[in-house]
Amino acid sequence: MAIMAVTDINPQRPSPIRMNLKDRICFITDGSDEEAVLTILKSGIRWIQYRGKGKTKKEMFNKASRLREITKDFNACFIINDYADIALAVDADGVHLGQEDLPLKEARKILGNKIIGISTHNLQEAIDAEKGGADYIGFGSIFPTTTKDDAVVQGLDALRKVKGSVNIPVVAIGGINTDNVRSVFDAGCDGVAVSAGLSRGDMMENVRKFLCVIEEVGK
Repeated sequence: MAIMAVTDINPQRPSPIRMNLKDRICFITDGSDEEAVLTILKSGIRWIQYRGKGKTKKEMFNKASRLREITKDFNACFIINDYADIALAVDADGVHLGQEDLPLKEARKILGNKIIGISTHNLQEAIDAEKGGADYIGFGSIFPTTTKDDAVVQGLDALRKVKGSVNIPVVAIGGINTDNVRSVFDAGCDGVAVSAGLSRGDMMENVRKFLCVIEEVGK
């Protein structure tokens, strides 16, 4: 499989970040377990998203600053969930925004050429995100998940439809684990965003299985 660069995501906004096979897996963390983040990075993952739900902005900034330093040591892409100002303050590689967060247009004014991903839950939201200039979209929930109580399962068929309707990378999220990740990539997604699917159990073995699937799909 060819290397996918962020310049492939949006050729109008070149970026020094390059995304290869290992970047097709995004590990979502609340930052409470830095050792887990280190283990994930040492195992080969090169994309970390910090989701600091329930924390004050100051707490989020402090934790994001720490995670930025850790990810720099591994030359890993670091994305902040929800807050463009914190992403800018810690020099993260970008931000991932939900439907109720700062509008994409306004986030772009703050972040310039940095990466902006948008959470989407249906086809229209995905199309709107692409039109608005998103660099990638997160789509889900693909399967039932315990991470978000209000998540609505969209399923693999919806993922295929979205993937066939937009020209920017689609990152699948929601309930993805070592047992079902192959079906998600077979549905055409460009990457997956995972929390418990990597952190529960033997993290290094989980990463190995995820990477093996990506390598098999790419052959």
